Amino acid sequence: MKLERVASDDPRDVLRALRHAVLGAGPAVALGAGEHLPPEVGAGTAAVITTSGSTGVPKSVAIGRNALIASAFATAARIGEGAWLLAVPATYVAGVQVLVRALVNGREPAVLAGAFRPGPFAAAALGMASHENGTRVPTYTSLVPAQLQRLLDAAESDGEVARALRSFERILIGGQALAPAVRERAEAVGARIVRTYGSTETSGGCVYDGIPLDGVDVAIVDGEVRVSGPTLADGYVGDPHRTAELFPTDAAGTRWYRTGDGGERADGVLRVTGRLDNVIVSGGVNVSLDRVEAAVRGIAGLESAVVVPIDDERWGQGSAVVAAAATGLDEVRTLDLVRAVVAGAVGPVARPARLVLVEALPLLASGKPDRAALRRRFGGAKKN
Repeated sequence: MKLERVASDDPRDVLRALRHAVLGAGPAVALGAGEHLPPEVGAGTAAVITTSGSTGVPKSVAIGRNALIASAFATAARIGEGAWLLAVPATYVAGVQVLVRALVNGREPAVLAGAFRPGPFAAAALGMASHENGTRVPTYTSLVPAQLQRLLDAAESDGEVARALRSFERILIGGQALAPAVRERAEAVGARIVRTYGSTETSGGCVYDGIPLDGVDVAIVDGEVRVSGPTLADGYVGDPHRTAELFPTDAAGTRWYRTGDGGERADGVLRVTGRLDNVIVSGGVNVSLDRVEAAVRGIAGLESAVVVPIDDERWGQGSAVVAAAATGLDEVRTLDLVRAVVAGAVGPVARPARLVLVEALPLLASGKPDRAALRRRFGGAKKN
């Protein structure tokens, strides 16, 4: 299968290319900043998505046409069919899936062009209202938590933004964990939120509110979340060793994806506990920074905070909370509160050593926090 790079990041160009790749005879579409990609990929490939993710490690993931379509149909089976608004970058898997869902449903997606802002988002959302045979056409969109929080902030003083949030049948939220306080705010406004879990390797979200989509299976092996099913990607372009390591086949012939996330299942519901490699050893005790971050994000004003590892002369490793400065946020008192909350939720040894207030958190093009940049900037700081 011939592989061709989309000439721009314009969502309309990506949509045209995906229409041929998913519904036609190709060629496959190369998206993202991947370099040195081959001119051809395996038969059936629809897209090669290259992303550095939040860790700064580039990866080019080949996703088959059947995997993208299976994901789109499974989503429709779970939340319903309708019209989609693209509000995330079209070159990332979340954006690709918004476009594919629209394509397989035979509808043109609405597209939010330019930088994400609440006003244009509301106008695009409310402009989607339509009826077929006298029945309202449900609308859907996909956002990352930072976008949702920005919309909720705007909705406090802008009724149109609040009305736009309520207009969607479902709003998928993925890319990172959603702070409980943000979800509560969304529910108070009347927004119908669905938390999604997945990655580029699973064709985007494949577990909705802890329940796998139809055809998807989840297993916990040695504490790690593994995913199987028709939505799995083919593997990593030009990296067969990594493909074999992260996409193993078990004795029964089932192919799995090793997510690298810790998790547990109770009554069929998946709970992701954090990255298995996002752990520090502080005073000889393993501390999950994802658990620390989840506790911190439950504090008002710190819903988008990021926890990064730092060197600690006494304990070996510690952590720092990096957050956007908020009006009236007292650094000393807030750090005291953070340490108390984390001690109660995770344990005394997990208490962060520092609170760093910045003007704005650096973001990746996907809208996720740029954790690699934050680690480079603050990770070398020491605290006794």
